[in-house]
This record gives sequence, C-alpha cells and structure tokens, in this order.
Amino acid sequence: MLEAATLLIFPLCLAVAALSDLFTMTIPNRVSLVLFGAFMVLAPLLGLTWTDIGMHFAGATIVFCVCFALFAVNVMGGGDAKLLAASALWFGIDPSLLSFLIHVAFLGGVVTIFILMVRSQTNAILAMGLPVPNSLLIAKKIPYGIAIAIGGFLVFPSSPLVIAATSHLI
Repeated sequence: MLEAATLLIFPLCLAVAALSDLFTMTIPNRVSLVLFGAFMVLAPLLGLTWTDIGMHFAGATIVFCVCFALFAVNVMGGGDAKLLAASALWFGIDPSLLSFLIHVAFLGGVVTIFILMVRSQTNAILAMGLPVPNSLLIAKKIPYGIAIAIGGFLVFPSSPLVIAATSHLI
C-alpha cells in the first residue's frame, strides 16, 4: 500500500496540475499541498533519515527561492512556482533534481514555442471550429504546469522516493 501511494500520488498530482493549467491557466494550491503532505507522510515511512528529509527540504527551498524571484519579476506564475517547489521536494538535493529541472526548462521552451505557433493561427483555428481550449488562444500566459508535469513524469522513476519504495518491494 505504501509503495502504491508513492508511485501514484506524485504523477496524479502532476496530471491534475497540468490539465488544470491547460484549461484554466491556474494550478490549484491543493495540488502543491497534497505533494507536500504526501512527502511528509511517505518519506519517513519509506526509511528516509532526517538528514535525507532535510536535504529534500534544502532542494525544495532553493527551487522555491529561485521561483519566488521569478514570480516577483512577473516571469513565472505563482501556481507554477509552488508546483515546481513542491515537486522538487520529492527529488531532494540529488542528481534527479537537476535532471528534473533541465527537463522542465527544455520542455517549457517546447511548450512555449508550440503555444505561440497555435496562437499565431488563432483566426484559422476559430474559423475551422477546432476544439482548442480558449485559454491557449486568448490568454497571454503560458501553462508551464504542462512542462513541469511532463518533466516530473520523465524523471520520477529515478527519484529517491521511488527508489526507496521499490526497494521495499524486493
């Protein structure tokens, strides 16, 4: 049961965040709170030491500070900043955190370019009646939660929590 929770909560929260960001351009605070709370419950139960947990908080704190600075200069949305920091908590100061952040940055660029291409064709899309969310066509923002989610999906299997959870299965 513990292993299943570890393997399901993170991807499920990221999927909810990505879909919400795509359709409403907002990421509910409860998604980040669930990620935080689940980490707090699962980490000690999976055998992470207090030092390990502290390193996870250190990684999340660094990411949060950078994201807060980006939010303060209006480069990043608040929901994106909270989701990225809460996701970083699951990776800790580990090579998987750097891999996660690199994936998110690259995918964020890809998502941004794709959305700008779609927006450049807004009149044609509307004329053809294609089922594209209005948030993609009208909003000036980029739903970065999509990039965070995909980056998380790609790197999560190598995260310390997944490694701890799967070692319990053996």
